[in-house]
Amino acid sequence: MKKTLYSVLLDEGVVREIDRLAHRNGLSRSSLVNQILAEYVDMITPERRIGDVFRAMEDLLRPDTELVPFFAPNAMTMSMKSALDYKYRPTVKYAVELQPSGDSTIGELSVIFRTQSASLLEAMDRFFRLWKRTEDLYLAPRLGREIQCALYENRYVRQLAAPTKDCSVDELAETISGYVRMFDRLMKGYLAGRLSASDVAGQYDAEASQRKILI
Repeated sequence: MKKTLYSVLLDEGVVREIDRLAHRNGLSRSSLVNQILAEYVDMITPERRIGDVFRAMEDLLRPDTELVPFFAPNAMTMSMKSALDYKYRPTVKYAVELQPSGDSTIGELSVIFRTQSASLLEAMDRFFRLWKRTEDLYLAPRLGREIQCALYENRYVRQLAAPTKDCSVDELAETISGYVRMFDRLMKGYLAGRLSASDVAGQYDAEASQRKILI
């Protein structure tokens, strides 16, 4: 949403209280004033919609025993932690970052992992490459665009495409949560040896074909 600079005269005491509240909530003075005014006129800003999406995701994921969600109010990122079915139970962190606006993307998903195991790193590298091939085969044609992703040291980043249709906060929250759940489940199955590459591809295709909204 476009921002415009305005001059507003405020009492010094009001400004002090605004600054105190802004600091407590991790916001700038301008962001807090914009948020307060938007709520007063009952306007849904992009930032408020992102917060609503994250709160809905938290509600969806809270009963989940595999993914532990966390997000701070007014943040643009939500984190989820998951323990791999692997010796020493290494932890994987998922970070969903949403953007206030975007034409082709709404944000990105980062998969962050820390391990000293060379065999696990190699297996995860194989899985991420398998995931890319699978999405290129089964998702890209449905989206009508290429899946943007990148693999860095200890981090896999995948752009979240703009939804294939207009959706509500609850629908978007369900779509993102469902995608992370699927990724986590198939990755764990592959790394534990329960799922082959063809199993991963087959289950991905079956689930993607059932989704009304694609990202």
